[in-house]
Amino acid sequence: MPFTIATPVHSELIIKKSRFIGCVQPMTDRASAQQVVNDLKAQHPGACHVCWALLAGGQSAAVDDGEPSGTAGRPMLDVLRHQDLEGVLATVVRYFGGIKLGAGGLVRAYTDSVAQALLQAEKTAIVRQRSLRCTVPYAMEGMLRRELDGAGATLLNVAHADAVLFDFSLPETAATALLAHLLEAGNGRIQWLDAQDGEGQP
Repeated sequence: MPFTIATPVHSELIIKKSRFIGCVQPMTDRASAQQVVNDLKAQHPGACHVCWALLAGGQSAAVDDGEPSGTAGRPMLDVLRHQDLEGVLATVVRYFGGIKLGAGGLVRAYTDSVAQALLQAEKTAIVRQRSLRCTVPYAMEGMLRRELDGAGATLLNVAHADAVLFDFSLPETAATALLAHLLEAGNGRIQWLDAQDGEGQP
């Protein structure tokens, strides 16, 4: 199960006089991540590098920002992956202390900066939601409301016309069992619709 983090967390390491300022924060897209990085560059004009890694599905990125290729962004991304995170941005601002660390030293420094910050992170599970829509006869409204409540569904909208239209969402893990149960309990009187109002199967 993937996790995200609730709030930004920070770390600061001094390694051979170089200062590494790490931050890990919730982030869902590359444009927002780039804005954060631009802000960090403005806040730290004396820094040599602002390296970053974003783990957010197809928006993911790993940027070395002038460090030798593969020594910063990729190792940072690997830390996020190993912790089963999703929708998370890691940034590390580096002030050079005059002593070169070598490729192995850089990988360790950037990895440790992210790992240290994550020690303080409050992780929250990402629960995938599924949205469903159906209509039922008025006589079945109470029954459906009870079933949805029992399954932990979130009622998004209820509309009364020729029949009662329900829009609701629930965790994907619970959806299959609820659909099977309603298929049996509804005796064919529950009509499933897709999001475009056309009839179809959920």
